[in-house]
Amino acid sequence: MKTIDELLTEGVAGRRVFVRADLNVPLDGTTITDDGRIRAVLPTVAKLAEAGARVVVASHLGRPKGAPDPAFSLAPAAARLGELLGADVAFATDTVGDSARATVDGLTDGQVAVLENLRFNAGETSKDDAERGAFADRLAELADVYVGDGFGAVHRKHASVYDLPARLPHYAGYLIATEVGVLKKLTTDVKRPYAVVLGGAKVSDKLGVIDHLLEKADRILIGGGMVFTFLAAQGHEVGASLLQEDQIPVVKEYIERAKERGVEFVLPVDVLVAGEFPDMKTKAPAHPATVAADAIPAGQMGLDIGPESRKLYASKLADTATVFWNGPMGVFEHPDYAEGTRAVAQALIGSPAFTVVGGGDSAAAVRILGFDENAFGHISTGGGASLEYLEGKTLPGLAALEG
Repeated sequence: MKTIDELLTEGVAGRRVFVRADLNVPLDGTTITDDGRIRAVLPTVAKLAEAGARVVVASHLGRPKGAPDPAFSLAPAAARLGELLGADVAFATDTVGDSARATVDGLTDGQVAVLENLRFNAGETSKDDAERGAFADRLAELADVYVGDGFGAVHRKHASVYDLPARLPHYAGYLIATEVGVLKKLTTDVKRPYAVVLGGAKVSDKLGVIDHLLEKADRILIGGGMVFTFLAAQGHEVGASLLQEDQIPVVKEYIERAKERGVEFVLPVDVLVAGEFPDMKTKAPAHPATVAADAIPAGQMGLDIGPESRKLYASKLADTATVFWNGPMGVFEHPDYAEGTRAVAQALIGSPAFTVVGGGDSAAAVRILGFDENAFGHISTGGGASLEYLEGKTLPGLAALEG
């Protein structure tokens, strides 16, 4: 895989460089609530602009249905990119139409433009190779060189991620190079003990990575809504907690495999429960109760790991050399259910281990709960991409950059 440093050595002054970024930031109306992904691509964009490239940044945002939708416009992200760069950033109001062509044609050396949301064109996400390829052809007309730096999208076989690199000289940006380097530390030559912390709502979202990590990890700590399927697999009642009954057989199999391989599964010993899901708009006090994890009352739902579990999890992370964390321990967005997630983050900060926060809600939690991002070894920008890499899958966007 060629990197941006090789491209810079060749020279980029006056060349149109297409940067496939991940500007898929959360929005409250037109207000960006977390600009972490924009900051992540900043080194690549800034370096190219500094070297005199005419930088064309493109990304998706949300899941529009292949047509323009103002709710998913990249205009706020373009404005924020300009603020961070300290320079005006041009914005094209379409992807490959008149505005895109005029905007790119109007760039001078060192200037940056952002195209409108790639998913406003159905060709971006089409499963039809010809339709996707036709969109990639039109994108290729806007550039001389391709730089892939949208790690959060590399597990998608989309036109701008998979098809476009085949049509242009292609290189990996700083973010992707960093992400791949970090993930290799979690899959090859891993320093042990190696612990994995998995949370989030559905166990079905994590089955593939658990299956693969049973061959790699020494310890797997489970939290979030997915924990209740594990507790049910052990024969415990889980009340009204989130439960995927259809996944109980495979979870039982994983628990047995873990025993056979000497991998320790760590489950909570107590949980915070309430009779209803908290009000996430007002964040009104929820007044949860703490109960033993194997004694959740009928009608009560588990919403976070309890105080004894926090101590247990911290102790299981204290002696590690490598930790990968993906998924919150509870409904961290509500203050009454944030302490489990906070405890894991604090344990990682206090650990001498190489710590990786695997994107998605975990990365958001780190920022929302006020932790210093630099206190962790690495915070990934791509939760789904990180998980699929750890599952051993071939990621289309990385394969395209290697081709």
